[in-house]
Amino acid sequence: MMEEGVYGGGKAGAPFDPLTFVQRPQVILRAVTWLFSVIIFGCISSQGWSKNTQGQDTCLYNEDSNACNYGVGISVIAFLASIGFIAGEYFFEQMSSVKTRKRYVMADLGFSAFWSFLYFVGFCYLTSQWRKVETPPPYGVNNMQAAIAFSFFAIFPWAGAAYLAFLRFKQGSDQAFAPSYEADPSNTGGYSSYPDATDPDGGYSQPPFGGQPAQPQQPGMQQQQAPPY
Repeated sequence: MMEEGVYGGGKAGAPFDPLTFVQRPQVILRAVTWLFSVIIFGCISSQGWSKNTQGQDTCLYNEDSNACNYGVGISVIAFLASIGFIAGEYFFEQMSSVKTRKRYVMADLGFSAFWSFLYFVGFCYLTSQWRKVETPPPYGVNNMQAAIAFSFFAIFPWAGAAYLAFLRFKQGSDQAFAPSYEADPSNTGGYSSYPDATDPDGGYSQPPFGGQPAQPQQPGMQQQQAPPY
């Protein structure tokens, strides 16, 4: 059975409490990242493209289609990953293997830190392309600016999730090297020897490996003397 608190999780097999689950910081941050991802790819997908004179779709971020695709791409993956990590938090308490919990925590740490960095790059990229627009488009301005703003906001919940995963990993590492027993404060001299058994009659006086007792001489038998030389 899993010890309570290993890698920041409860004891495996414990009953599920929905109220406690939704109040966990990891779940709250995942809900925030899920919401921000919906806003970003929703803003870009709905009004981030316009028709040019040739009838082709062009991105409102300075007609750079890579900017629109980048914002939508990382947000769609963030949307799916947020749902996956929320489900992972639910199954985290049911993981009875320390190695399984460690792999989950390491995946959470790596992915969250990497996606926080990608949103930082996305914020800089979209901001740079938006500043290069010479004539503001007739529509979609608010959506484009909202996508930029929430790309900036999304950096922090992903970084916060990575930080919580790091604390989990550090806690699990400390527990892995912690002793599995407590020293007895009353025992200052190491292991005490087993007390000797005492004999109520005073103990044995004869050593255990002594010689055999002398046999008494039977009557009528004389000791044979050696013949003289």
